[in-house]
Amino acid sequence: MYLSFAIIFFILLILFLFGCRHRARIIRKIRCMPAAEKCSLLSDIIRPFGYAYIPKWDIFTSRIDAWQREFGYCAFYDKSAVHLHMVLDCLPVYFDYRGETWMIEFWKGQYGINTGCEIGIYHAGRILERSEWKSAHFHSVEDHQMLKISLVLSAGSRIIARLGARHWWLTAFRLGTCCPPSYLTLHALLNFPDTEMADAFLQGLINAGVDAGDIKRHRNLISYRFHTSGPVQGLHARIAQQANQFWCRVYLSVTRPFSLSIDRVLYLYEFLPFAFRKMLHIRKFRHKRRKAGIS
Repeated sequence: MYLSFAIIFFILLILFLFGCRHRARIIRKIRCMPAAEKCSLLSDIIRPFGYAYIPKWDIFTSRIDAWQREFGYCAFYDKSAVHLHMVLDCLPVYFDYRGETWMIEFWKGQYGINTGCEIGIYHAGRILERSEWKSAHFHSVEDHQMLKISLVLSAGSRIIARLGARHWWLTAFRLGTCCPPSYLTLHALLNFPDTEMADAFLQGLINAGVDAGDIKRHRNLISYRFHTSGPVQGLHARIAQQANQFWCRVYLSVTRPFSLSIDRVLYLYEFLPFAFRKMLHIRKFRHKRRKAGIS
């Protein structure tokens, strides 16, 4: 029996030492890698997930050709988010423009171990009755329908991200940061192609109950300040947020040798590939639901 314990202990010791040596080798490899090589490698790794890395802000953002584009949007996504540890503030804005109902939605909050925000642009293909808004499936806009969008995401007085692009789904995600949605403010600026669309969107904001003080307009440019106050509501949301905080601490502890997301992600990719795949599955449930035949 004592011999068995000694053998088991010896095997565990070898595995531990091998793990430490392997970890140290990966750390040295990443620290010696040139910045351009890191960016190129990370870009190749995360492209299949639909994301790109922005070194200036140390964040991840969605690509125009992201696979999520083909699945569009329906209200079920927001209702299901908390069960996938996404604790979010959401504001869908519905309006009619040129023979169909459009929906521009704003999100901000906690996406697992990611703090972030989204602005998505969708259309229904026809005019919807108000009673259909929450059940209809919206399609992502085509390239010629994309809008020039800018966003600034801040946590208190600290700016997390500042981005601008012609896009259908502009996003910003900071890994390893955990904030209650109410602590985040999303400043959005949208440039509409004509006065008719700007007027319709502005009326949609008003119909959604947005405070007039949070809206500014200059011709076809409309800016909106999306903020909320108060604690996270609902038992499921509170439990999910506590779990997010725990896993965020675990992520920071495991990747402790590094401070930038690019180094942390490359480290996980080399050392714990299963954790890397789990970490980047933001909004993955959309794909799973479509596979199951649910629209």
